[in-house]
Amino acid sequence: MKHFKDYLVESERTYNYRIKFAGDVPSEFAKPFKEKLEQFDVVKFGTPKTTPVQARTPDFPAFENERTTSIDVEFRYPAIEPQIKQIAQLLGMDPNRVIMLTPGHEDNNDQERKQIEDQNKDLLGDTDYPAPDAKQKALSKDYSTGPYDHAVLKNAYRSDFTVAGGKTPAARTTNDEPQNKISPMSTVKRPPKPTTGRNPRG
Repeated sequence: MKHFKDYLVESERTYNYRIKFAGDVPSEFAKPFKEKLEQFDVVKFGTPKTTPVQARTPDFPAFENERTTSIDVEFRYPAIEPQIKQIAQLLGMDPNRVIMLTPGHEDNNDQERKQIEDQNKDLLGDTDYPAPDAKQKALSKDYSTGPYDHAVLKNAYRSDFTVAGGKTPAARTTNDEPQNKISPMSTVKRPPKPTTGRNPRG
């Protein structure tokens, strides 16, 4: 029969992290860094691993031509990245050169990056595309023309389509109505002019 202590040991949880540094980590940095991390009850403090110099790394895009140093650690208490950055800063390290990830998260990122690189590897060199059709050639020609000669600027595009339900008849305006050619004033009968000394007959 198991004792409570045995169950407690079996159910004990630990937290795994990967702490990464941009550049080389001084040898005198590792020991005091590990001592500061004891507040999380260190179970394992791995040997620092360094990559070759890279022009730009995904983890540290702001730093060029640097190595990346990583240390795998295991704690009995959880930690967050700002705490690790603060500890590194207290020991003279630039906090912008420090990040912390979980190994699983980083492994997934590495796998995803590799898949993207494999997919995009031969895109630029692959010229096995179908020949452009007439529409594509016309668009290419229009694209390469002068800035004031594009078809859209010349209003060359036309909307030639049929509306569902048939073509709408043209609207009828007053210009389509019969136009009279006789002025109404020509049929008005005026009264005779009044008699005056100059015009006695009116």
